[in-house]
Amino acid sequence: MEDAVKGRSYSSQIWRQLKKSKITVISMIVLVVILLVAIFAPLLAPHTYEVSFPDRALEGPSRDFPLGTDRIGRCVLSRLLYGARQSLAMGVFSVTISTLIGVFLGAVAGYFGGLSDGLIMRILDVFQGIPMFLLTVTLAAVLGPSLQNAIIAIGITMIPGNARLIRASILSVREMEYIEAAKSIDASSARIIIKHIIPNSIAPVLVSFTMAMGGAVLSGAGLSFIGLGVQPPIPEWGAMISEGRNFMRAAPQLALYPGICVMITVIAFNMLGDGLRDALDPRLKS
Repeated sequence: MEDAVKGRSYSSQIWRQLKKSKITVISMIVLVVILLVAIFAPLLAPHTYEVSFPDRALEGPSRDFPLGTDRIGRCVLSRLLYGARQSLAMGVFSVTISTLIGVFLGAVAGYFGGLSDGLIMRILDVFQGIPMFLLTVTLAAVLGPSLQNAIIAIGITMIPGNARLIRASILSVREMEYIEAAKSIDASSARIIIKHIIPNSIAPVLVSFTMAMGGAVLSGAGLSFIGLGVQPPIPEWGAMISEGRNFMRAAPQLALYPGICVMITVIAFNMLGDGLRDALDPRLKS
C-alpha cells in the first residue's frame, strides 16, 4: 500500500512538472489529436483512401475534397487521415521492439559485466559502425517492402542506442545498498534485475523512447518515400510525398501536406521528450 502511494506521488510530481511547460502540454495535445485522427480515420475521412475520381484528378480544394485530389483523383485529406495510422504504427511498434530488446541486452551487459558485457557491446559496436539509415534501408530491402518489415528494420537499428543507455544507467545503480541487500537474501539475478535495477534505471529510457518515436516516424517516411515501406494503395505520409514530388509545379500541395504532417509529428514527439527529460531530472524538482 505504501509503495502504491509512493508511486502515485512520484507520478503526480512528474505530471506537475510536465504541466509547467506550455510547449510540452501543446505537444501532448497535438499527439493526442494525431492519435485520435488515426483511430477514427474511417469516421473523419470524407472518402475512403482507395476510391478515385479520375475526372477530377489534380483538382484544388473544394467542398467535396477539402484539400484537393491527387494524380488519379483520390481525396488528399482522406489519405492524410488514413496515412496517420501507418506512420504512427511504424513509430510506436518499431521503438517498442527496439526498447524491449535494448533494455534486455543492456540489463544483462550492465548487471553481469565481464564476458557478457564485452560480447554484447562489441556486437552492438558493429551495428553502430554502420550509418543508421543505410542499415535500415539495407534491412528493409533484404526483408522486402512492407509495413511489417519496415517496422522490424527500424526497430533493429535502434537497439544499440537503447542497450547502451540502459547499461550506463545500470552501472550507476548496481552497487547501491538495496542491490547488495537483495543479494544478501539470495534473491535471483533475474528478480534483482526486473524488480530493482530496471525500475531505478528506466528514466533515461523513457525519455529516449519518446524522442525516438519522432525519429522512427521520420525513418518510416523515408523508407516509404523510396518504396521500401508501406506499399500502394495504402496511404502513408512518406509515400504520399514520393507520389507528389512529380507534381511540384502543377500541384505542390500533394507533397506539402504530408510533409507538414511528418514535421508536426516529429516536432511534437521531440518537444514531449524534452519536457519528460526535464520532469524526470531530479535537479529540476524543487
